[in-house]
Amino acid sequence: MFGAKRVRRRPDPAESPWRFADFTTLFQSASLSQFASNTGYVALPLIAVTALHAGPAEVGALAALSTVAFLLIGLPVGAWVDRMRHRQVLILADLARALLFATIPVAWWLDRLTMQQLYVVAFAGGAATVFFDVGSQSVLPRIVGPAALVRANAAVVTLIALANVAGRGAGGALVQLLTAPVAALCSALAYLLSAVTLTRMTPVVRPPVDGTARPRLGVQIAEGLRHVLGHAELRALALTATLNNLGSQVINTMLPILFVRSLDLPAGALGAFWAVGGAGLLLGARCALPTARRLGYGRNLALIGLCVAPAALLVPLIDRGPVLWLAGLGWTLALFKTGMDNVVGVSLRQRMTPPELLGRMNATFRFLLTGALALGAALGGLLGELLGVRATLWVGAVILALAFVPVFLSPVRRRRDLPAALAVT
Repeated sequence: MFGAKRVRRRPDPAESPWRFADFTTLFQSASLSQFASNTGYVALPLIAVTALHAGPAEVGALAALSTVAFLLIGLPVGAWVDRMRHRQVLILADLARALLFATIPVAWWLDRLTMQQLYVVAFAGGAATVFFDVGSQSVLPRIVGPAALVRANAAVVTLIALANVAGRGAGGALVQLLTAPVAALCSALAYLLSAVTLTRMTPVVRPPVDGTARPRLGVQIAEGLRHVLGHAELRALALTATLNNLGSQVINTMLPILFVRSLDLPAGALGAFWAVGGAGLLLGARCALPTARRLGYGRNLALIGLCVAPAALLVPLIDRGPVLWLAGLGWTLALFKTGMDNVVGVSLRQRMTPPELLGRMNATFRFLLTGALALGAALGGLLGELLGVRATLWVGAVILALAFVPVFLSPVRRRRDLPAALAVT
């Protein structure tokens, strides 16, 4: 009716994750960990390009090694995490990454840094990230419960976006002002502080094991795969997110070479471009919940993808001058969609999964999503050598622009509300 006043929904205190002390601790730790990861994200390829004169194939291999661990151990990690104490997993993962990144400035100052060492740091650090990511996503629903889960995911995705802005912006500035080894040292210190913060989290008491034999690891992995790939909505969410990561990584792999070598722009400009994308991710995360409530959770994913995803086609136009701003706008809009997808998609898949399968579900998604990052980096490096940097950017942009299609064609498009929380079986 015309003239009717829309009643704004008041936040339900039961939906606030901040009333849980362990969530606050996890969030603080994740803030440090995300800052470390994003600073290292800028530092590693810039060390390779500026100090070790790496080409497109070597930069692509470095980026691929940072995520290939998800393809190698991602699925069994899900089953292992379901059997392990989550707090210990997170602390050990942070300590491992702190030690690895600390070796870079030491080798630099001793004049012993090589591409082989960067490859080892990228690969081993990626393996530790597998455990941290799967463990943190699996412990989150246990900490906050179903009522606060969407707001908790929104807070985490907002954090990731802020870390993209602050971490990558700081990474570019640190490389430009204080050299890349200092940026790597800052990553090591942030990982160490994250591990110390996690010691305040309450240890999760595992239920006693009964006398029945524990299922074999392969059986548990298969259960996780069947749960994701055999569920029409989860399968569509996984495929869309996988294509999104694949296209984004093809683009990201070429950006250091394009900025520093082809366009002769400073490292700070690359960090700023990535940070602007992080601002889009942040805005998408903040808009996800109110938009999903207005449009419906599934329809939000489908319609935003249809309207916003094609903006990724502006990114390959990147050049000096005003066109740089136009490409930055396209990148910001593409990551705006990613921020919305992350909040809504993660909430949907967590609510579609019983608690005893959360680790394996998350590991299956991380296997597909981060495996796509490894494949995208390798593909970007290969195409960069064969076709050139600019053509490779177009390949990544097309994949990114079409990534929404699986969700748009699936039953997810018709889902208005979150599914009811599943109980432990």
